[in-house]
Amino acid sequence: MALPGLAISGAQGQLTGTGLDGFYRGGRRLLSRCQVRVAGREPQPVHARMTGADSARFVGTLRASPAAGPDPDVVVERTRHADGTERITLRSAAPRPLRLPVEIALGTDLAELGAIVSGTAGPELPASVHDSGLRWATAGAAACVTAGPPPSDALASAGLLRWDLELAAGGTAAVELRVRPGGAGPLRAAGHAATSPFAPARAAGDDPRVAALLHAAVGDLQALLLRDPAHPSDTYLAAGTPWRCGMAPAEALAAARMALPLGTRLAAGTLRALARTQLPGPGPRAGMIPGPRRDAGPHLPPSCTGTEATLLFPVLLAEARRWGLPEQETKELLPAAERCLAWLRSTVGDGTYLPDPHPAGPARCETQAHAHRAALLGADLLDAYDRPGATDLRQWAETLRTAFRTDFWIEDRGGGRPAAALAPDGRPVPHLTAAAVHLLDAGLLGAGRLATGLLDKVHAEQLARLLGTPAMDAGWGLRSLAAREAGHNPFGHRTGSVRVQETALAVAGLAAAGYEREAGGLLRGLLDAAEHFGHRLPEMFAGEQRSAGGAPLPHPAACRPAATAAAAVVLMFTALAGIRPDAPARTVTLRPVRSAPLGELVLTGLRIAGAPFAVRISRLGLAVVEEAADGLQLGA
Repeated sequence: MALPGLAISGAQGQLTGTGLDGFYRGGRRLLSRCQVRVAGREPQPVHARMTGADSARFVGTLRASPAAGPDPDVVVERTRHADGTERITLRSAAPRPLRLPVEIALGTDLAELGAIVSGTAGPELPASVHDSGLRWATAGAAACVTAGPPPSDALASAGLLRWDLELAAGGTAAVELRVRPGGAGPLRAAGHAATSPFAPARAAGDDPRVAALLHAAVGDLQALLLRDPAHPSDTYLAAGTPWRCGMAPAEALAAARMALPLGTRLAAGTLRALARTQLPGPGPRAGMIPGPRRDAGPHLPPSCTGTEATLLFPVLLAEARRWGLPEQETKELLPAAERCLAWLRSTVGDGTYLPDPHPAGPARCETQAHAHRAALLGADLLDAYDRPGATDLRQWAETLRTAFRTDFWIEDRGGGRPAAALAPDGRPVPHLTAAAVHLLDAGLLGAGRLATGLLDKVHAEQLARLLGTPAMDAGWGLRSLAAREAGHNPFGHRTGSVRVQETALAVAGLAAAGYEREAGGLLRGLLDAAEHFGHRLPEMFAGEQRSAGGAPLPHPAACRPAATAAAAVVLMFTALAGIRPDAPARTVTLRPVRSAPLGELVLTGLRIAGAPFAVRISRLGLAVVEEAADGLQLGA
């Protein structure tokens, strides 16, 4: 993928016209069938792999010479790119020249992805011969495939292009296909711009998996980039492919926050794009960033991702400033952040908790964590620019903190647990979920300090213990609902699957709070899972308990790649180094994980204060800065 372009096929490389197979642009399938036959046969598939986030290579073989015996003498290689190009190369090992007929069967329904998923896509459309290929059209869309060299024959009725290719002994021949929307030029992906919003981060160390995982994550983030159509200089991340190739406000903000070690340009573009969607006043929703509802499982009603996005906005702006967002850009975005904070205070009013959805929803545990963090980091941001409201936000945060530690903690013989929510009547919803990890994500203030969390030390220690138990840790990562809870389903989105973002937040939060054993266990489990996914983590996978010789089970509805999963890799590795920058103060504080769960770890190509940053963590858990901006001092 290189959004808005996307290509999907099985490992054989053939686009069969069934399922999701096809070349897509902007969510429309331009080509659903592309089947290659050489000398009347399909090549025998022998190899398939991703060669980058936006490309794949498929290799097949066949016996073309009557005297070839049992050994294949022709290799057919297909190199496919998400921009809609495919090169089909034939390599001969025959001792004599070969003349091979090559046929490529093409077809499409020009269906939207939503229609394909729901099973309502229509049949293939009739083709017409166009230029050096074929064309399909409906009343609202068109697509064409052009070929080079031009085919010797094009049969529109059968959707077929034909060549008779001459291969010298040991020679090669190639055909290149270009898939385009009707009347459109080459597809230009946002991630293929001359300058990238991401620093060229690399990882190395004792564990060889870290290099592959970070490399894949940065490549996937690049491929998920989209441009704001009305403001092309502003880029943000699509939620994931193939299901969610557009903006999802909460996920876009969360991913941009976790990706801050790669630079602040993505954060700035995401914030500007979402500021333009902010709801105007007057009214109870004034200042909100709208977002759709999200299923929360059987125990709670759907939550509002707009609430989460509105609370994430000032947090991302405040932390982006610490990582080096220029002052002018921060000042330009400050009014939108103030409107988010004003919405928070007006919605809570004289109460203590923020209901979600407002006004009659439950008070969710994670929503209070988001709101508390937004209040503290928002107050810090307001103070930095001499804006009013900081004192009121801090006072409310203190009130929330005091009440939360009483109302949300459920005592039991095992030491207690945080409630998933308080129902509108004040009754606690007792289920243990991975949403509790947000209680460990307090946010970054100045001088390398983390904000105060909602839990006290005793309760935080108990939560850390719970997250490390088999009920929550599946061995591959953190379950979204504890295995012993009613309604647990290892394939449930919010009822038992392992969600990569929540696991990464748990690793970072546990490490920052000093619970290194639990953090290390979750980290190693997720690294083991990543190997089974070719180092390209999906947004979630089944939360079945790990067993000897087993493998994590893919979730059929998961996006892979996904913005939050890819950005979570950046968060985990930088959390191991404990990097806490304060660019306005020209300092960076390092709080590495002393147990060094992955041995030596070297992170290079990060970005702080607009300049490259590199750090080495030794096997003893000691950190050494190897590259930094001029004048950047190591904080105490």
